[in-house]
Amino acid sequence: MEQRFNMGATSPGGYQAMLGLEKYLGQCGLEEGLLHLIKLRASQVNGCAYCIDMHWKDARALGETEQRLYGLDGWRESPYYTARERAAFEWTEAVTLVTNGHVPDSVYQAVRPHFSEKELGDLTLAIATINAWNRLAISMRTKAGDYKPTVHHRKTT
Repeated sequence: MEQRFNMGATSPGGYQAMLGLEKYLGQCGLEEGLLHLIKLRASQVNGCAYCIDMHWKDARALGETEQRLYGLDGWRESPYYTARERAAFEWTEAVTLVTNGHVPDSVYQAVRPHFSEKELGDLTLAIATINAWNRLAISMRTKAGDYKPTVHHRKTT
């Protein structure tokens, strides 16, 4: 598969705006490991190979375990996620699949005890942002497999 175009070259202003969202999310206070897990989960739902590769590698660079990464697609049946992570995954799926129930009140009620209002706003922004990245990467046919994390961090989950 050949890449169709490069967003950074064709629409640099828009690309920089997306990077601005990422910069905000990086300092918003949500756990870095949780952000990578929800980005990976949304990318799995959307079938974005490039973003799956990226966020898998970034999570590993943070010290995330293979078991938790392999189990993410079956997080409801996997015993190794916290209640906060499970709430984030449920919210991620509801926001990503917005046409399937328009983020039901029951999901909001299940998520709300685990996140402050600001955290829930930031989590929703992170989900919207990764969904936008997924749509860009898929439409551009960005090649998966070559991404390398630039910084290795300590485990934060």
